[in-house]
Formats: sequence, C-alpha cells, structure tokens
Amino acid sequence: MPATARTLTLADAALPRADFLRNAALIAGASLFTALAARIAIPLPWSPVPVTGQTLAVLLTGMTLGARRGFLALVLYLAEGLAGLPVFAGGAAGPGALLGPSGGYLMAFPLAAALTGALAERGWDRRFVTAFAAMLAGSAVIFAGGLAWLARFVPAGQLLAAGLIPFVPGDILKTSLAAAALPGAWRLAHGRWSAR
Repeated sequence: MPATARTLTLADAALPRADFLRNAALIAGASLFTALAARIAIPLPWSPVPVTGQTLAVLLTGMTLGARRGFLALVLYLAEGLAGLPVFAGGAAGPGALLGPSGGYLMAFPLAAALTGALAERGWDRRFVTAFAAMLAGSAVIFAGGLAWLARFVPAGQLLAAGLIPFVPGDILKTSLAAAALPGAWRLAHGRWSAR
C-alpha cells in the first residue's frame, strides 16, 4: 500500500455516507467527549499539571475520526474553552487556562489528534501493536508541546519530574487499553458490514 493511501476510519465505517451535518456532529461529539474526559482530573502536589482523561480522549478522537476531523474536533474544544465554557481540566476555562502551565499540552491536542488520525487512515488502528505505536506518537506530540511551555513555569531541573515522569505510567495504561479496544471495534464494524 502506498504511503499516501487512505483507508477507512472507524467513523467512516460507522457512517459510510457521512455528509456535512454528520461530520459536524462527529466533530462536536468528539469535543464534548474530550470535555467530559477533562472532568477526570487528579492534582499532583509537586506539579502544576494534573493527571486527566483528556489525553486518552484526544488520541481516541484522532484514531476514530481521522486526521482532518480529529484536528477540527480539538480546535473546536480549545475554542470552547477559550470562549469561557468550563471544558478544561477541573472545569477551567478562558484564556488564562491556555496561558497557564497546562497550556502547551492543550495547544498540542489538535496536532496529536491529526497525527494519530493520519496513522489510522493508513490502517494503524487495526492491530494492537500499530495502534499502540500511533497513540504513543500522539502522546509524544502532547508531551513535547507541554514540556516546552511548562519550562516557563518550572525550573529546568524539575521539568521532567513535574511534566513528564508522573504521567508516563498512566499514559501507557490508557494507551494499552485503547489500543486493545480498537481492533475489537473493527471486528464489530466488519460484522456489521457483513450483516448488511
């Protein structure tokens, strides 16, 4: 398969004839899913960044919707928070949330969704190993953006302890669970196709 070939995503399989309104609903639904996942927020006493469910939602959005819709869903999510809706971790909202210590992680969300979505469009969401690798790549984008911004708030010697190391075990667990679920979702989708 050529590197530029695009395959179906799970959203394409579920809605094979998605029009503008259905695509808009998928994008809005994914932004809402991310907002709900942000409600899972565990503060860490040694870090200004909490452990949240957002990253899992971001990666699943990309893997399910594909690059373009995943990117747009997370841009919409950021716009909702910027407009004052309490969609960020702990119900935070407004420009202050984007300019605070977690801002770099948040701003990296659309890029991470686009990357995982692009890999899903190349079939990386069909097997555990490739789905796991795609989601790790998306996590790396989030951590890169997050750490680059967090460096403005945390001394260099404490940066990894405040913004990376405490989050890695949870991210590996969340990524493993999601990567295990994706091939199962595809088996269900194939069963649905064959029942038509």
